[in-house]
Amino acid sequence: MRDSAALQLRAVCLMSLVVSSGLVVARLVQARVNSDSPTQVLLKERKQGEIRPGIWGPVEQTQQLDPKKTAIIICDMWDNHWCHGAAKRVQKLAVRMVPVLDAARRHGILVIHAPSDTIDFYRNAPERKTAQAAPLISPPENHTVPEGPLPIDFADGGCDTSPPDKYYKAWTRENAIIPITKDDLISTDGIEIYRNLRSRDIDTVMYVGVHANICILKRSFALRQMRAWGVRCLLIRDLTDAMYNPHDAPYVSHEQGTELVIGHIERFLAPSIVSSDLVQALVR
Repeated sequence: MRDSAALQLRAVCLMSLVVSSGLVVARLVQARVNSDSPTQVLLKERKQGEIRPGIWGPVEQTQQLDPKKTAIIICDMWDNHWCHGAAKRVQKLAVRMVPVLDAARRHGILVIHAPSDTIDFYRNAPERKTAQAAPLISPPENHTVPEGPLPIDFADGGCDTSPPDKYYKAWTRENAIIPITKDDLISTDGIEIYRNLRSRDIDTVMYVGVHANICILKRSFALRQMRAWGVRCLLIRDLTDAMYNPHDAPYVSHEQGTELVIGHIERFLAPSIVSSDLVQALVR
């Protein structure tokens, strides 16, 4: 009799545990669903003052971001660089980039690896083959906007190593610090990337990587081109760097030179966002 009562009690306790566990799982699932829904992010632009035209100042505003309709393009984060100073900064940048990319993936943002000039290294990677299999969607006609000259001089390559290093193709693949996961894509072709964005109903692209005054602006998948095709573009301002030598005009520090380029992008091409603000917005 006692054994029967004990068994009944154990059955009731087990059922309660199953129900309570189910409730916990349901709450976790609901929290994940909520976290992946559109959220508000703080963006920074440069705009002319209404009272004093020609004077540009920073303007911050909150806009909506839907993680499921957003991608991050990792631009030219190579394993090495011909300029030793740039190579060291890229290494540090890769370390800071990894947790941001992890958070982005967890909340439904597509990650696209775009290491130019090294695509053959990835020819057999499933993430490369998935990118190649995108539907044949033609991009629209280009709609460019007037853009002023870049605020820094990098005609000599912008290497800040002393004495300056000479150019050679130092890169063979993307920096190994940055993981490539099964749901990522690998592509350096602008039209191919556009096809993948359109086929996934992605309307916003955030850029990280290097260099803000060269590849992030000039590649076929770059910010200028995607903006010209009508894609909403954002720059993650603390996950980029510029090729700039302080011995060149306007004779400021490397960090200030990078900030000037970011300001140029904010003024003419796209708002910027800080990575910590993005992560906080995603986990709310």
